[in-house]
Amino acid sequence: MQPDRSEDEHRRLVEKAQRALVAMRFGEDADALDQLAPASVGLPETRELMLLLFGECSAMVATLGDGGTAPVKVQVFDEAGEEVSIDQADPPVRTAVRTLLAEVHGNSEAAQEQLEIALSSAAPEEVDSLVLQALRWTIRLSTECLERDLPVTSWISEALAD
Repeated sequence: MQPDRSEDEHRRLVEKAQRALVAMRFGEDADALDQLAPASVGLPETRELMLLLFGECSAMVATLGDGGTAPVKVQVFDEAGEEVSIDQADPPVRTAVRTLLAEVHGNSEAAQEQLEIALSSAAPEEVDSLVLQALRWTIRLSTECLERDLPVTSWISEALAD
C-alpha cells in the first residue's frame, strides 16, 4: 500500500501547486500562499511543495538551455531594479536562487538542504517570499517554454491555460 499512498500524496501536492499557480495567474498572492504555506511554517508538506516547484523550474531551465548546451543566465535584482550578486540579494531570493541552481546542477540533496535551512530558520514573511518566488519562476519559465513551443509538464500547462 505504500506506493499507492506515495502516488496519492504526489497527486495531492500537484493539485495544491496547480491551485496556487492559478491564484498567482489571477494576481491572488494571498490565495496562492494559503495553498502552499500553511500556518505552521516548516511542515514537511511545504518543503515537498517547494521541491516540486523548484524541480519543475530546473527541468524548464534545462529545456530552455537546450539540454545544457546553451547557457541560461539567472539574474537577481534589488528593489530599484539594479542587478546584484546572489550574496547581496534578500535571504529568500538568495535561498530560491541557490535551491534552483542546486536542482539545475542535479544536486537535489543541496536543494533540500537550502530549503530545510530556510523553512526552519526564516521568519514567516521570508518563507512567504520564497514560496512566491518559486511560483513566479514556475509561471515565467513555463510561459517562456510554451511561447517557444517547448515541453512543459502537463499539470503546469493546465494550471496556466486560458
